[in-house]
Amino acid sequence: MSTPQRIAITGSSGLIGSALVGHLKSEGHTVQRLVRRAPVAPDEVQWDPKSGYVDLEALRGIDAIIHLAGVGVGDKRWNKKYKAEILNSRLMGTTTIANAVTELAPQVFISASAIGWYGESGNRAVIESDKCGDDFLAAVCREWEGAADLAQNTRTIKLRTGLVLDPTGGALGKMLPLFRFGLGGKLGNGKQWWSWITLHDLIRAITFMLEGGEGAISGPVNLTAPNPVTNQEFTSALARAMHRPALFPAPAIALKVALGGFSSEVLGSKRVIPSVLAAAGFEWDYPHITNALNVLVQE
Repeated sequence: MSTPQRIAITGSSGLIGSALVGHLKSEGHTVQRLVRRAPVAPDEVQWDPKSGYVDLEALRGIDAIIHLAGVGVGDKRWNKKYKAEILNSRLMGTTTIANAVTELAPQVFISASAIGWYGESGNRAVIESDKCGDDFLAAVCREWEGAADLAQNTRTIKLRTGLVLDPTGGALGKMLPLFRFGLGGKLGNGKQWWSWITLHDLIRAITFMLEGGEGAISGPVNLTAPNPVTNQEFTSALARAMHRPALFPAPAIALKVALGGFSSEVLGSKRVIPSVLAAAGFEWDYPHITNALNVLVQE
């Protein structure tokens, strides 16, 4: 982007948020990080999703608000209490930020969502106009995006993010040690589709969407690479990139025991196509899994 902007970000300490803050600052933008505690740095602004509080005065004149906060879906087993926490952290946080957006009227509001929106889609390719699924995470995404829609008079984008690939965290970060020791392999039957994007391209795509003007992106956006792969293709490509075998498949029953409800996301199939980004002319640096993993595991 050519014009420096003031951009506020929630979830700035996470895998995506910390990378995004660094990238935006390197491009000359002013970033204000929303934190739940009392601010201790000049770039911090306090908010409290549970009480609905945002320090609006500190954000007057803000150009963009990017909302990434929410508890991780794979951080704990899905008991009744944690499922409520997954939903409530998104509902309360997004409602609070959407209300602040209505008050502050920035040029753009970008709010996190996930490809969980589509539910189990099997081998069928889905795009942004496809309907919501009917499982737990689909219901969470429906409520999540509904809260983002509370924002008034601002261009609003809902990021349906896929599997984010980076060696420092997320699913790839957890898989790398196993594959290094030659203990990696497909998960379940390996036929399930994984829709992925490198953290590098994800940050580039968010920056691309901040641009306004004619034809500016709004509404739901699939934040994935244009070439989803099956789990078997993914694990085979990872093994080749690491020069290791992939001989140890993880049986579905073992994953269900180990991961509980979250196993449905590992074993489920979502073949997601990023049609909005493609139509807008965004170009991925890593559109294919082989090249992406070759670069990621060497860094």
